Amino acid sequence: MASFLQARTRCGQWLIRVEDIDPPREVAGSAGRIIDDLRRLGMRPDGDILFQSSSQDRHAAAWQQLIDDGSAYWCGCSRKDLVSGAPYPGTCSHGLPPGCEARSVRARTDGKTIKFLDLVQGACAEKLDLSCGDFIIRRADGLPAYQLAVVVDDNAQGITEVVRGADLLDSTARQIHLQQLLGVPRPGYMHVPVVTDQRGAKLAKRLDSDPVHALAPERVVARALKFLGQDPPPALRLEEVWTWALKHWNIEAIPRSEKR
Repeated sequence: MASFLQARTRCGQWLIRVEDIDPPREVAGSAGRIIDDLRRLGMRPDGDILFQSSSQDRHAAAWQQLIDDGSAYWCGCSRKDLVSGAPYPGTCSHGLPPGCEARSVRARTDGKTIKFLDLVQGACAEKLDLSCGDFIIRRADGLPAYQLAVVVDDNAQGITEVVRGADLLDSTARQIHLQQLLGVPRPGYMHVPVVTDQRGAKLAKRLDSDPVHALAPERVVARALKFLGQDPPPALRLEEVWTWALKHWNIEAIPRSEKR
């Protein structure tokens, strides 16, 4: 499975980034299908589509920078060594225990409390040592962790505003911490409600959830706007729906999700 980001840059351009850094979970052909879906709905990037897997040298340079300046360290713990769901206890924070081999890289949190203002969810704060502890930025298989990869690529692409599902709200504090450690700008954040099925499960292609093709493109966009608290008039053509949305967008109407 590959996730997608559509964002605005400092130059006012709109881009698409395919976040394909987890090959074991990717579904063959899914990236192409999602790109086609976005185009069908009238969303086209101003430049080339970036596949995040092409930036792994940049990701590696970032975690090496953090190791070199003491902001990150090698960890030899496996999942079986840790309590599931509990913050990392700092086992390797002062060096690998005897007989332990380096597996992953963790960023130091040092008791930091991260505060930020989300444009929909409001004021947020997280004490990292209580919520997650020192967290992984390079996985044991050598791949960059999501938290590091998005920070590095957001900076490289000049991302100024991150708008995404509220299911990723808990990732934000870790990403802001990495931005601080790497000395890169913090974008603005807005987390919107996530569409779920009747059981409360998030819609996903890997679960055969495909509402995009069930309706005409203009109806899909109009329904998405209504879900976000907007109220477009009926029976508009696709171009008219987008024109209306750009003119009448009301951020205050977006429903809030429950925060931790």
